[in-house]
Amino acid sequence: MSRVLVINSGSSSVKYRLLSGEERLASGTVERIGEAGSPVTDHDAALKVIATELADRGFGLDSPELTAIGHRVVHGGKAFTEPTLITEEVVRKIEELVPLAPLHNPANLAGIEVARRLRPDLPQVAVFDTAFHATLSPAAATYAIDREVAERLSIRRYGFHGTSHAYVSRQAALAVDRPAANVIVLHLGNGASASAVAAGRCVDTSMGMTPLEGLVMGTRSGDLDPGVVLYLGRTGGMSPEEIDTLLNRRGGLLGLCGDNDMRAVEKRLAAGDPDAELAFSVYCHRLRRYIGAYYAVLGTVDVIAFTGGVGENSSLVRETALAGLEALGIAVDPARNRRGDRLISADGTAVKVAVIPTDEELEIARQTLEVISRTNRG
Repeated sequence: MSRVLVINSGSSSVKYRLLSGEERLASGTVERIGEAGSPVTDHDAALKVIATELADRGFGLDSPELTAIGHRVVHGGKAFTEPTLITEEVVRKIEELVPLAPLHNPANLAGIEVARRLRPDLPQVAVFDTAFHATLSPAAATYAIDREVAERLSIRRYGFHGTSHAYVSRQAALAVDRPAANVIVLHLGNGASASAVAAGRCVDTSMGMTPLEGLVMGTRSGDLDPGVVLYLGRTGGMSPEEIDTLLNRRGGLLGLCGDNDMRAVEKRLAAGDPDAELAFSVYCHRLRRYIGAYYAVLGTVDVIAFTGGVGENSSLVRETALAGLEALGIAVDPARNRRGDRLISADGTAVKVAVIPTDEELEIARQTLEVISRTNRG
């Protein structure tokens, strides 16, 4: 069976997984790239470490069974709305998109560059976080600002976590045996996003031009009155860099209570900590608001799917976020929810509630093989 190596290249780490179909043959992470004292000086060294680890396990990078390499790329902008075979022109266009994702796309490109150099003969595919959300209608994707400014600077809603939303929405539909299901996906980790998916097509999503918009996250504020940003600059005397840090690194759960790990927040909540109580309440209130909004967008909902580290493991978040929605046909069964069953909805409810572990690497591998197959047919 065809083998696909999936590479998720970050600024200071590279994650990888080697798959044969759905079977995980090998996986790992190379960390501390370029940090002081680290033997891994750059991405070239990191990919060579990965090649050595794979060879030690009997899966050399030069193996004839290796069919393709799939790369996660965070931002595809308006240029890339589907997974794409990597060429020099594609690399150039991804470079042009760096201003939209200055922390992510350069690292993604570094992994692509090294992998292409190590295996120039092998087809390699870019799978974009934003691509799944390219089906948003203009009404859902457009911000109400001057159209010429928005067009010139490519300002619109792009959405992120696309591979997770694609995978989980499909698995949720399978879980209720409705291939054309309407699904609300709640991807809840340190980063968090929601999406409304109608019969496999994303019609709305909470993250916007950047991953800052939307739900309350571990360290990101999520939705915020834009006037607050102006006020912080004009009255608070904060620089753009300071505001960026405040909203992206000192916001969310961390900003509200000093902890960005939901497990720690829940432990403090149980002990009666008022800061943790507020943080948890704000987090779940925002979730409930998006669930209601996406119910309205979809018209009817078949499944609400929780995924990500928080979504898969916090029964309290699931219970609290859905509390009081019985009139919409939404209710969880307490015992099923505590166990984390695949379906945790109460019997007889119109809307099923599912817990679906995400698998972004498997989704990247699947999309990579689709591109290779399509290219070979062409």
